[in-house]
Amino acid sequence: MKKYKKIIILVNLIILLVLFNHSLFKKEELLSNGKLILLELAPVDPRSLMQGDYMTLSYAIARNINNDSLFKRGFCILKLDENGVGKRVRIQENKLPINDGEYSVRYTLSGRNRIHIGAESFFFQEGKGEKYEEAKYGAIKVNTKGDNVLIGLYDKNRIKIE
Repeated sequence: MKKYKKIIILVNLIILLVLFNHSLFKKEELLSNGKLILLELAPVDPRSLMQGDYMTLSYAIARNINNDSLFKRGFCILKLDENGVGKRVRIQENKLPINDGEYSVRYTLSGRNRIHIGAESFFFQEGKGEKYEEAKYGAIKVNTKGDNVLIGLYDKNRIKIE
């Protein structure tokens, strides 16, 4: 039995490493090949805007949605304006149908009937939070499956805050 125990532990470790590396590869591919979309940040209570070394983000695309039409999981369909800022066109349960010039962003419904796209926290170096207080846009990279990753915050002139 002792012999099998070591084999089982080794197999589990290999499976874990494969899954971790696959997830890492998918994120790296999304960062290099994804479409850059700026999302307007919605106002957040300033008392909860900064908490230590991260900022809680809220997006304008997640506001003013008819709660009766929300699915537990679905896609927020966006169309970019002339500045590359994503504007919500509709909410739908499936990725398709999608029209030319539209992008789908996967979302989940929170317990408060609010959609979350998975990029609601922005982490930064401790003590550097003041420069992010002027952020107007959150920048995400989106792939064709609707997966996204937050890459940074931009100011009102659509310049990345470094």
